[in-house]
Amino acid sequence: MTPLPYGRQLIEEDDIAAVVAALRSDFLAHGPRVGAFEQAFAAAVGAREAVACSSASTALLLALQGLDVGPGDLCVVPAVTFLSTATAPLLCGARVAFSDVDADSGLMTPASLAAAVAGRSVKAVLPVHLGGRIADMAGVSLVARAAGAAVVEDAAHAVGGVDGFGAAVGACAVSDAACYSFHPVKTLAAGEGGMITLNDPARAARMRRLRNHGVAHDPALLTLAESLEPDGSRKPWVYEQLELGFNYRMDEMSAALGLSQLGKLGRFSARRAALSALYDQALGPLAPLVRPAAPGEGRPTLHLYQVLIDFDAAGVRREGVMRRMAAAGITVQVHYIPLYRQPTFIARHGEQRLPGAEAFYARALALPLFPAMADGDVQRVVEALGEALGVRP
Repeated sequence: MTPLPYGRQLIEEDDIAAVVAALRSDFLAHGPRVGAFEQAFAAAVGAREAVACSSASTALLLALQGLDVGPGDLCVVPAVTFLSTATAPLLCGARVAFSDVDADSGLMTPASLAAAVAGRSVKAVLPVHLGGRIADMAGVSLVARAAGAAVVEDAAHAVGGVDGFGAAVGACAVSDAACYSFHPVKTLAAGEGGMITLNDPARAARMRRLRNHGVAHDPALLTLAESLEPDGSRKPWVYEQLELGFNYRMDEMSAALGLSQLGKLGRFSARRAALSALYDQALGPLAPLVRPAAPGEGRPTLHLYQVLIDFDAAGVRREGVMRRMAAAGITVQVHYIPLYRQPTFIARHGEQRLPGAEAFYARALALPLFPAMADGDVQRVVEALGEALGVRP
């Protein structure tokens, strides 16, 4: 039978045509498509500004740099997330503290954040919309603001989601910025690529400079007299590096693919919702051994369909279940190992365990979810899961 990965891009003929057109254009980099993608994405999520970059990892780094996170600052991230959420602060020279998460959703909560920030001076908080499930941003932001912290949403999984107030994730109604991923397994694919949304034009302009080595060409920003003509215009060859940045740019081919995919966001979101509903129904007979991860706020577009499995009650080990699923042509995955278990963070913090993160991690498994799946694939996955667990519904 056709193998089922846990995630896969859906690339169609118009996507290919868009990339080919970029390849045939005069610009492979520094062209018009990046700006067009930024404008369209900002409009799609209801933000004033969008800044395209090379990945969600660089989006997080640029967002923090644009908020003046620097050496010695403290950033709080949830313990269950991908490495980038915590490594971006470290690459700014900041320190990281881990917030616990809800044991059934894997999400940072206002209560878990309050415990993490208590008695500390915090520069930024980075809630994660894990799997596309939307964190309680109103509650999290209240706690963060009370601690004097900026709020950067890690929305790498959450494009297309609508929060509990009816606003799209990324509108940044209660946050300073939101960061997205266009990795191939995500809802929208651009090969690689990321985006920052925010509502502050000056910060957005700075982030665009930082993604291009911190370089400015605008005469109004240039600081050296030798850079300007007597009339105040810029000498034709001149640029100035105003601060340290790096090459975090998105290329024109990625922007072309992202822009084409963005036009399909409604269709992709609806298909993911339909498949998720089929999973909810098909998994019923496996309860209480298997149940979907608890929902977050609002109406998500799920990147991951995560279930929680009582492996002890089933008398099986997770690795055995994953291998039996793989033998049936079905790839499942674990998202994520709590970050404090990684050697990088053990070296900084020593051994650490948080009860919610441990409970979520011990039971979590992501089942295949992508728009090209057929309805019947859901039943195939659930039946294979039941067999791997030794349960026949």
